[in-house]
Amino acid sequence: MAKYTPLAFEINLQPEGFVFEIGSLFEVFCGLHDQRDARGLRDTLATMLVFVVLAKLAGEDHLRGIAQWVKLRAVLLATFLALAKPQAPHATTYSRILGKAVGLEEFAQVTRDFFARHPQAGTSVVISLDGKTMRGTIPAGQTRGIHWLAAFLPEEGWGLIQVEVGSQENEIPAAARVLKCLDLRGKIITGDALLAQRELSLQIVQADGEYIWIIKDNQPETRQDIERLFAPESCTPGFSPASHGDFRTAETLEKGHGRIEQRTITVSSALKGYLNWPAVEQVFQLERTFTRVKDGKVMHEVAYGVTSLTVQEASPQRLLELVRKHWEIENQLHYRRDDTLREERCTLRTGHAAPMMAAINNLVLGILRRQGVTNVPDARRHFQRYPEEALTLVVRRL
Repeated sequence: MAKYTPLAFEINLQPEGFVFEIGSLFEVFCGLHDQRDARGLRDTLATMLVFVVLAKLAGEDHLRGIAQWVKLRAVLLATFLALAKPQAPHATTYSRILGKAVGLEEFAQVTRDFFARHPQAGTSVVISLDGKTMRGTIPAGQTRGIHWLAAFLPEEGWGLIQVEVGSQENEIPAAARVLKCLDLRGKIITGDALLAQRELSLQIVQADGEYIWIIKDNQPETRQDIERLFAPESCTPGFSPASHGDFRTAETLEKGHGRIEQRTITVSSALKGYLNWPAVEQVFQLERTFTRVKDGKVMHEVAYGVTSLTVQEASPQRLLELVRKHWEIENQLHYRRDDTLREERCTLRTGHAAPMMAAINNLVLGILRRQGVTNVPDARRHFQRYPEEALTLVVRRL
């Protein structure tokens, strides 16, 4: 379905108006509340945000580059968006737009709703929690900048929500806030060792969700109990060690990036009812062996974990897949934002411009994933050459 609007608040619109589809990103942007003074405005908030998203899709990551990209394509953009006059805002204008013109929470909510409209949205069960710091926001002489905790759907490739971790807290209370905002029924929450907390585990199971945590030295007693369970037994010469009929294993072997990686998981439910952990059903030991192809160097790692998933709900093979899937938040989200979209180098200081750029990066990656993109740099080079295709993504429903 398409929507026609004269956009009375758009002083730069051609008289015949502009047609876009209901459910498109353009419609989402039109619903945002513009916090600027109406006097002297030359473009709507929706148009400005569309310019930023288009430039990001085409490979521009800094405001000067975004402004220049728009300037070089001003006539094309004006024709496609039915603007009366081709205009190319200055980079400082984009800084004010991102930092002050739109509320960060409102933008996050409408973009989350935008992805949720997709027929398959939210059908995956795994939600990964992980944090990252925008290093470019760390003030000189300090060690901490803006730090986020994100909830990510690895099977769908888009972020459900991200919250800022306060300067006087760590990710644990932020995780509690994130979980409170989500419908956890039927979902499996995964996280690294820092988030392996009894309180968070209880919060999840009380909301009808499940958890999988890696256990490290921040939970010494729990780690010791699990490690003791899987430790080889010492026995008197001439006697065989006792068998562990409860132990179940799964293994994967992969080759890539110049190394051979073997993963072996051993799972047991023997500590159910014994381990001091809410709703624990199974514990596991994960062994990872990396062999570097060029010189044969071998590296070995052992990790331990707990889960509320029962034996019937998660076989060893399934647990191995779920633990591996958690780290897709690093590969699909954090790495792409930092390395591909240059978020790590973001030095925006106006208002909340830096968090807004992070939210736009999430949006851009989600749009590309909806198009089946697996190589983001290649896709951005394509849109650099064919900006009309990027424009189509903005005005049509994905």
